[in-house]
Amino acid sequence: MTDISKAGTFKLGDRTVKRLGYGAMQLAGPGVFGPPKDRDAAVAVLREAIASGVDHIDTSDFYGPHVTNQIIREALHPYPANLTIVTKVSARRGVDASWIPAMSPQELTQAVHDNLRNLGLEILDVVNLRSMHGIHGPAEGSLEPQLNTLAELQRQGLIRHIGMSNVTSAQIAQGRSMIDIVCVQNQYNIAHRDDDALIDELAAAGIAYVPFFPLGGFTPLQSDTLANVARKLGATPMQVALAWLLRRAPNILLIPGTSSVGHLRENLAAAELELPADALAVLNGIADEKAAA
Repeated sequence: MTDISKAGTFKLGDRTVKRLGYGAMQLAGPGVFGPPKDRDAAVAVLREAIASGVDHIDTSDFYGPHVTNQIIREALHPYPANLTIVTKVSARRGVDASWIPAMSPQELTQAVHDNLRNLGLEILDVVNLRSMHGIHGPAEGSLEPQLNTLAELQRQGLIRHIGMSNVTSAQIAQGRSMIDIVCVQNQYNIAHRDDDALIDELAAAGIAYVPFFPLGGFTPLQSDTLANVARKLGATPMQVALAWLLRRAPNILLIPGTSSVGHLRENLAAAELELPADALAVLNGIADEKAAA
């Protein structure tokens, strides 16, 4: 079995977690809406993740909605003592599967209670405030009211730690001036590197950075360059892309998602993939290729 501890660990709030975790978004139905086609398979993936040493699961109650958290509870409750579950709030789903901002104090409070109920928890380890000022990417705008709401829920003992998602550097600075921010979750990958400077800044401050990917996973990374490197290393393009992220900075925590046990094992095997210097140099050029395309 793959030893994911080879990828190292990093502090997430008051927990030390392995850098390769699991993202539960794909456990819901198509478009992250409704139930999965095979609920038993979803349960099996979660149990395999824990059996493989994963101690960090990323989720949200707006996946489904409610579906993913209910599956996590069915599969893993009572939870292992070392498991850290990270969730996010500030959106809801329309009947047409649309993503709708839900950033009022009342909506955020309800979302925290929904996560607690569906996960079967009394306190949430980490709650990420996902900015909905920009639905498809970060956009400037104050998050003070939303951060104050989560801080109050933290004081009430419902949240242990707070993070931020889909945010700009200015919004992160605002958050850090108000409360202790333990992680940032933004879009970032081998081809989309707008957050390079931010990652280094957060690493220096001991704050975790958790890259996420657009729906469709690594679709933007289907490049000949990535495929050629993967072929030479006897790995999949996804494994190489994940291994590159692990090399990029020590504060990066990965949450690759899948609804397949086979794909889960492939993803976790990235922890043991060595990237020689020549391969790393080629991979570092992919962002330039994308910009020139």
